[in-house]
Amino acid sequence: MYHGRTTGKGLSTATQIYQQPPRILIIHITLPSWADICSNLCEALQNFFSLACGLMGPSRMSLFSLYMVQNQHECILPFVQVKGNFARLQACISELRMLQREGCFRPQTSSLKMAVEDGLQQFKQYSRHVTTGTVLTYTSPEITILTSQPGKEVVKQLEEGLKDTDLLRVRRLQVVEISKKVPEDVDSVSPVEEPSNDESSILGTDIDLQTIDNDIISMEIFFKAWLHNSGTDQEHIHLLLPLQRFSNSSGGKDNLTCLKCDLQERLLSPSLLPGTADGSLRMDDPKGIFGTLYQLTAQSSACHYKLRVIKALKSSGVCESLTYGLPIILKPTSCWKLDWDELESNQQHFHALCHSLLKREWLLLAKGESSKQGHNPREPACTFYVIMPSRSLTLLVKAVATRELLLPSPFPLLSEDPPDDSLKAVESMLDGLELESTYNPLQIRNHLYSYLNSIFVKSQGRLHPSWESQAQRKHPGKVRCCYAHVTK
Repeated sequence: MYHGRTTGKGLSTATQIYQQPPRILIIHITLPSWADICSNLCEALQNFFSLACGLMGPSRMSLFSLYMVQNQHECILPFVQVKGNFARLQACISELRMLQREGCFRPQTSSLKMAVEDGLQQFKQYSRHVTTGTVLTYTSPEITILTSQPGKEVVKQLEEGLKDTDLLRVRRLQVVEISKKVPEDVDSVSPVEEPSNDESSILGTDIDLQTIDNDIISMEIFFKAWLHNSGTDQEHIHLLLPLQRFSNSSGGKDNLTCLKCDLQERLLSPSLLPGTADGSLRMDDPKGIFGTLYQLTAQSSACHYKLRVIKALKSSGVCESLTYGLPIILKPTSCWKLDWDELESNQQHFHALCHSLLKREWLLLAKGESSKQGHNPREPACTFYVIMPSRSLTLLVKAVATRELLLPSPFPLLSEDPPDDSLKAVESMLDGLELESTYNPLQIRNHLYSYLNSIFVKSQGRLHPSWESQAQRKHPGKVRCCYAHVTK
């Protein structure tokens, strides 16, 4: 969903294309549901933070804080920088694992409201006392509430409890209901989960309502969305098409020839993670000719990276061996600085382009160029891309080889049939393989999470518990950190 509220200062450096807003996670799970959810949630959080802390390059997450709401609200983790703090995050997850799982209590309806208000107060104080010289990319935090209660009831509870609270500085308030039903086949979970359309509006702040399944993979997928670039201060890419491609023009020429798009990564670059098979390959170098489109657009926010379409290609006419680098998703921009009419017109033309390419079975060949390229007397080598349509409202972009990169490939074509004995032997081997109609990456694991965890343990030594854990051991009968209600 498009959110048209301010997100602080615009993107001003190359690294900020990766940045996410400060996040407050509030776990609102009552007994006895916690016993069924705790293990899956903690495993998903540990896997996610091993990735977030292990990624090389610019930090994908900035600040993170965690609250737990059962019979009262508890601040399990005050705001910390995610990168470089795996030990403290791991200790925080260990605290969650040790929380009471059995018994009963009378939940206080005000606890959830107080957790939200305390989180905002905590961020306000953190921002005020942040180290001099540190620039917060976003001045508004996002609040996510994981709940075991019916989501619509929690939304109504928040509406009533927060009606007198100033939420204009909240970038997003989201309620995520954890379904009590566990999928029969967890591996069949889709890699992409779409949020629910159930929404409410309070004081100009949308409450997004979403439901996820109570399994590790579904929770991992949800948390991994935090690694996506969520900035909407400007569009990332201008896709330029010849004017004659659109004969029925209802708007200005600029709207018809230039589609404004945002980029989204399809997968994490293995070169940014230790322990992967191609971890030595530096495909993420933004200055090299092999730099991915995502990094190229991050070089400057003052100019737009452009993809100028130069011709169309038959879908069957591009050999996969000629493409390289990581695939990138192109989607209509959600830049909040554009007016609604332009956003709607841009999305409609993007939709029409996807539809037409699928119908014709075409791909597009585009040349990458920066708007500042012409001012450089020594222009770098340009990169060409193939743009492929999909059944969703997206385009897939991959770099494609040019004459300078091409190596000879004197491979003979298949001619006559192979000998019968060889054919029978190979056919017998193939018949013994299990056949899947599609490739599901959720069924394939390379043990990256455990490898990253072992690296952190080895580099940081024994994971020391946070000060909250120490306080709990000294005073086992007391709550770790229960903030007082914010004074209005």
